[in-house]
Amino acid sequence: MQVAIDGPASAGKSTVAKKLAQDLNYMYLDTGAMYRGVTLEFLKDDVDLTNDELISQKLKNINLTFETIESEQHLLINGEDKSQEIRSIAVTNSVSDVASIKQVRSFLVAEQRRIAGKHDVVMDGRDIGTTVLPNAEVKVFLLASVHERAQRRLLDYQQSGETISLNQIEEDIKNRDYKDQHRAISPLVKAKDAIELDTTSLAIDEVVEELKKIIEKVKKS
Repeated sequence: MQVAIDGPASAGKSTVAKKLAQDLNYMYLDTGAMYRGVTLEFLKDDVDLTNDELISQKLKNINLTFETIESEQHLLINGEDKSQEIRSIAVTNSVSDVASIKQVRSFLVAEQRRIAGKHDVVMDGRDIGTTVLPNAEVKVFLLASVHERAQRRLLDYQQSGETISLNQIEEDIKNRDYKDQHRAISPLVKAKDAIELDTTSLAIDEVVEELKKIIEKVKKS
């Protein structure tokens, strides 16, 4: 079975998708981490995002793999664990621009489909139900208020030792939402057959339980 979870930045997609996959014994695929991984590599080499030839050449030299370490999924780039580095403010502020590049999306969508074809999978992102897995049996679109999402992101930054104000995070999220919703390739939209779930007032476990109910209903139909 394929479970596609979409939604805006910090709506809780990755957190609940990981727990859901663990509870169901499905594979979890963090597509956001894949885009962050490419963004990290582009920033490291100061890749010109308008240079198609340079972008294509860089992508040929990026190998993304996942490894489970102490029950946590880690992203390895060319064999090196970059799970912490991809969560930096610099990567967060640049990932939308990188994700809007046609070559990048083609490269990662192909990888995501290849992996999903081999497993029962829970996959989260912004275009999973519309582009990556349009035939997924279960599609959910998670929402949360900008303020709630900013508070969640603030906790992530505090845990990684980075300092930024809540107001700045809210502005960054609004800008990210606009970019994601208005990009030319695979914009953030709710799939027509997706079920909408607002997570603003829900704890992680509550969201997971709601998702399980949706999946069970689909299985019985």
